[in-house]
Amino acid sequence: MFDFVRQHTKIMMFVLFLLVIPSFVLFGIDGYNSLRAGGDVVATVAGQDITSNEWDSAHRAEVERLRAAMPNLDPKLLDSEQGRQATLERLVRERVLMKAAEDLRLQTTDARLAQALQENPSIADLRRPDGSLDMDRYRQLAASQGLTPEGFEARVRRDLSQRQIESALTASGLVPPSVAAVSLNAFFERREVRVARFAAADFATRLAPSDAELEAYYKAHPGEFQAPEQMRVEYLVLDLDAVKRGIAISEADLRTYYEQNAARLASAEERRASHILIASPKDAPAAEREKARQRAAELVVQARKSPDAFAELARKHSQDAGSATRGGDLDFFGRGAMVKPFEDATFAMKKGDISDVVASDFGYHIIKLTDIKLPAQRSFEEMRAKLEADLRAQQAQRKFAESAEVFTNTVYEQSDSLKPEADKLKLDIRTADKLTREGAAALSAQLGNPKVLAALFSPDAIDKKRNTEAIETGPSQLLSARVVQHTPARTLPLEEVRAAVRERVVASQSAELARKEGAAKLTAWMADRSAASLQAPVVVSRDKPQNLPPEIVKAALRADPSKLPALVGVDLGPQGYAVVGVDKIVPRDPPAESVAQQEQTAYAQGWSAAEVQAYYEGLKDRYKVSFRAPKPKLSQ
Repeated sequence: MFDFVRQHTKIMMFVLFLLVIPSFVLFGIDGYNSLRAGGDVVATVAGQDITSNEWDSAHRAEVERLRAAMPNLDPKLLDSEQGRQATLERLVRERVLMKAAEDLRLQTTDARLAQALQENPSIADLRRPDGSLDMDRYRQLAASQGLTPEGFEARVRRDLSQRQIESALTASGLVPPSVAAVSLNAFFERREVRVARFAAADFATRLAPSDAELEAYYKAHPGEFQAPEQMRVEYLVLDLDAVKRGIAISEADLRTYYEQNAARLASAEERRASHILIASPKDAPAAEREKARQRAAELVVQARKSPDAFAELARKHSQDAGSATRGGDLDFFGRGAMVKPFEDATFAMKKGDISDVVASDFGYHIIKLTDIKLPAQRSFEEMRAKLEADLRAQQAQRKFAESAEVFTNTVYEQSDSLKPEADKLKLDIRTADKLTREGAAALSAQLGNPKVLAALFSPDAIDKKRNTEAIETGPSQLLSARVVQHTPARTLPLEEVRAAVRERVVASQSAELARKEGAAKLTAWMADRSAASLQAPVVVSRDKPQNLPPEIVKAALRADPSKLPALVGVDLGPQGYAVVGVDKIVPRDPPAESVAQQEQTAYAQGWSAAEVQAYYEGLKDRYKVSFRAPKPKLSQ
């Protein structure tokens, strides 16, 4: 078949031409785009679908952006269900605002787009010293985001149009100080309280649960006594280190590499220079800069007339306080140590030369090159270890793609064992025991990857014991694993967990006794307040809870101010119960002016954010937003 294709290339091209062109006529390019964008519908905005493929693409872009900005960020946070859901909600928000901008006919002018691109720090880094834009690097920047330069600019224009909606709402979110003061004073309100605590732990010694009670609790709460699903796995990791181990470097290759790179691998050249500086900052008036340049030009003439008197000339005229007293001497320095114009001039001179006037951001320099320290040439034997490491690393980078293809194909084609690919690529088969869905990171960083866990705990891997596909777990790193033994989750026998059951029964019964005791005291003290046995009064507020549990502080602040003093009961759950006496409201101390201003600003920002969110919720209703993908469950 393949021989026929090779021998009849022109015929095959003609057949393909007949097949492809009519399909474009019938379906159009948009039809191909829709096929490419396929996948399940995960959300809808104004009748337009967002597919799972679009969601995946947006999430990959978001992950790459966050990884670049925060290299130490835990990858599991990025690839979690909650992280993916956040990406989907951002994608929906963008579509909603895009639709609103279209309906409101909000457009971004070319001038505003140009300004935004000028202010973009990523683009600013692409400018050459003369201020022009390096178009090749600009195309690379756009391509790294899956866009052409035109597509990148279109996206920036779209984003600017969308921001007009939010910025208009934010700018209109004005909150008078009097209104803010009411809310802030209420939020920071202080109350004097007295507390009586009925701790569950104080009742534990009274309890001796029977075997029947333990068994009843055990049967009613089987989920609390589960042995987690576990598995023993084998896995292979292909990375650059593994590829390096399989590379042998010959003596001839080492010597050739040494001869070609000896100068580069040697220590850097250093130069020693003296200079005379006529100071004139770059932002000085043009007339002042010109006067300084003329003065420097006069000194060049004097220095060249008497080169041996350069040091004396520097002591007398140089305005660089650090070097003038040393006759302008700057000692030895390498590339990168001086400002670029100064460095370029110095490394272009011969020993003993005196330069023309050299302009920099600091002013004007006259430079004399006094010495050159050439890098020491190290012998082949001295550099052997470094040469071998460098050459092995270079060859590993080139060979990794080839090895990755072999790895990927073999784990799929011979899916009942990892040994064939281990033998082919000289990899070690690693093992991990007692692997769970949550505890993989402690066994291996690679096994903790969410994609690896999802593949291992899939029915195909568990039931058929097949290799997982080759999964990318990091830069230049692939992993494949297989389940050797799987133990489903199970409820542990009562005898194994009797101590834990008793502990929980005692805790539950203790909390119940504390609640009953506290509720009884509350009833009695409300009937006779003089009998209330409460601790010394303390003043609490939301920002100063005085180490009291949040439940107590919330209950104290929610007490009806028209009925103070008052007694309220607070259920502290497993911790027990509390009776809180709320005596009075304590006026808030007026904050310092700077603090008051910060609070006012924060309140205004919060108000504006609330208005923006409320407007967005209205837009969601208008454009009939619906989420089709199930939302992840909140972790307990």
